Amino acid sequence: MINIGVIGYGYWGPNLVRNFAANRDCTMAMVADFSAERCTAAQTACPGLITCADPAELIASPEIEAVAIATPVDSHFELALAALQAGKHVLIEKPITSTPEQAEILIAEAAARKLVLLVDHTFVYTGAVRKIREQVLSPEFGDIRYYDSTRVNLGLFQHDVNVLWDLAVHDLSIMSYIIDAIPVAVSATGHGLPGQPEYVAFLTVFFPDLIGHINVNWLSPVKLRKTLIGGTNQMIVYDDLESSEKVKVYDKGITITESPEEVRKLRISYRTGDMRSPKLDESEALGREIAHFLACIRGEETPRTPGEAGLALVRILEAANRSMASRGAPVPLR
Repeated sequence: MINIGVIGYGYWGPNLVRNFAANRDCTMAMVADFSAERCTAAQTACPGLITCADPAELIASPEIEAVAIATPVDSHFELALAALQAGKHVLIEKPITSTPEQAEILIAEAAARKLVLLVDHTFVYTGAVRKIREQVLSPEFGDIRYYDSTRVNLGLFQHDVNVLWDLAVHDLSIMSYIIDAIPVAVSATGHGLPGQPEYVAFLTVFFPDLIGHINVNWLSPVKLRKTLIGGTNQMIVYDDLESSEKVKVYDKGITITESPEEVRKLRISYRTGDMRSPKLDESEALGREIAHFLACIRGEETPRTPGEAGLALVRILEAANRSMASRGAPVPLR
């Protein structure tokens, strides 16, 4: 049995504790949170749980073998580095760190100590996203041409990061998992209240042969979670708010022909076929992710969202910040 410690029992921490407690391959042993009220809530939710106010106490405990970090992003690096240096495996909430340099240090530390560093890109573990990846990689889909997503709602406003770092990181993790290509540049625009992080943003990610676009907003009167993925043979609509039929695959597209006789004329014909909604695995994504984390610790699986995946997203987000400061000027990615 792997003994687990969770740092942070605010918004996401209770979900981690609940799923770790439900997994038979680990023991949910300890929670650290500076709030006495939250510690009491954790003990109520998980009887027998040990709690403390200082994360350093949890990290130093010889009983704890793996640490899950669910705290504000500006604390991720310090906590994760301390845990790795103490010999603990780490599951860290998105985004992995505030800067690419910090993520690189964590990756190197985990590799040197042969520890698992997994980033909590939860959507990658959903049945819907895994089914989309399967469909996009199939010959029937053809070549992917664009990724277009909208993720908007009213709140929750963050004080430490802008809306890209809060919401767009979900779509970036999905896009990176689905698209088998390395982005070359980004462009972003956004707007915020005076002295506050941007609450609305539009991010464009450029790939060699396709484009990705993400619209995120904390100040929308309605909640939308919709993604369109276009291929040469098929198109996909993914609506995460649908109770059923979250993923719909359309046999629609265009055919482009250029005859030798009419070189200057680009001929486009439209093709319309059936729509189908594939059956999805409805089990909770976080539970599946935690089972994967534990399997990685046991050496049975290779991390699906390793530190390198988190680093790639932070590089995009940092470049997006620079682009927003320049009113959308494209920023190359290294």
